[in-house]
Amino acid sequence: MPEPKAVPLLRAIALRPGSAAHSLTISLRYAAPALLGYIAVRLTGLAILMISASVTGKDGMRRLTGRWDSVWYQRIAEHGYGYEVRLPDGTLHSDLAFFPLLPALERGLSVLFPPLGVAGAGLLISWLASLAAACGIFAVGARIYGRRAGTLLAVLWGAYPTAFVQSMAYTETLFTALAAWALYAVLTDRWITAGVLCVGAGLTRPVAAALIAAIGVTAMWRLVTERGGGEPLRRHWRMAVGVCLAPLGWLSYIVFVAVWEGNPFAYFDIQADWNNRIDGGAALAVFVAEQFGRSVLAGLGLCAAFALLLWVVWLCVRQRPRQPLPVIVYCVMVVVISLIGSGYFGSRPRLMMPAFPLLLPAAVALASARRRALPAVIVGVAALASGVYGAFNLLGSGPP
Repeated sequence: MPEPKAVPLLRAIALRPGSAAHSLTISLRYAAPALLGYIAVRLTGLAILMISASVTGKDGMRRLTGRWDSVWYQRIAEHGYGYEVRLPDGTLHSDLAFFPLLPALERGLSVLFPPLGVAGAGLLISWLASLAAACGIFAVGARIYGRRAGTLLAVLWGAYPTAFVQSMAYTETLFTALAAWALYAVLTDRWITAGVLCVGAGLTRPVAAALIAAIGVTAMWRLVTERGGGEPLRRHWRMAVGVCLAPLGWLSYIVFVAVWEGNPFAYFDIQADWNNRIDGGAALAVFVAEQFGRSVLAGLGLCAAFALLLWVVWLCVRQRPRQPLPVIVYCVMVVVISLIGSGYFGSRPRLMMPAFPLLLPAAVALASARRRALPAVIVGVAALASGVYGAFNLLGSGPP
């Protein structure tokens, strides 16, 4: 069976010259199936949550805005940095562990529209960012493997097991939107745009290090291969500017925390206080061993889950036609960063959610399916399962 033909999003725009608004209309029309499919999947998840909350007598909307990390972001938006909590075991949790872009946007939007409040502003930003992320994910998928694969990629991301976080006042959707469009900018040689978007991603989540690495490695590979072909390096000044811009957001916040605390390693010390330190996967190995001590089946289940993850990463690396270098570097780095930290095990699937290229093998396979109804059936089952899992987590007591 022939490989699906890639159709770049900007090519569709270029076919209809005209005003910026007209070009935007064309691009949205091109992405409409992906966007509508994504919205349908997320509305399914929200409906399951609200029905479950009503049955159990709980406030579903409150679970989206007033728990866990979202409360920390709202406090920063209202009062700025400087809040600390000392736990009964003596450990200190500082709000400096949280990057500033989301609370800054929450504060700005709540000032412009006071009835929203900070909590409502955070939820609105997250929902709008989720739509931007779905469009960016579609753009990357369509650029590489065609429109149908791009559509399925965006919809599958909306049915990710921890996709309920995409409906919360969290940073995952904002970061993924910036990362997806930055990758698309690299794929279309818009390096300065990629660098600017990476600055925003670096002010949103620490995992922006994966995006910085993707941009830097791709630029280095481009220089090596094109210099070997006799291309003059001066032609790549835009690429150089983009690479230099990329780490500035992440670095600026690390420096800000260092100056605030008077310690060059303050940010990493604060993360360690939150039990988020790089340990090479030692904490993860201990957790898996503990599960074997409690139940052999639980331990085997975890091992099977990790084997599945590694298999999917291998599929991404070996996929034909190959995933472009920036996409695969970004994907692998997000997975690695999510696994080598010592943080709470239950958060790791959420931390891997921005690695949307993990879904590319499934999206391409479904796009090539002979039975046209098969993708709809699989997406529908995945959306229902994701919604049930999300309601169970949000209405329970454990952090996502």
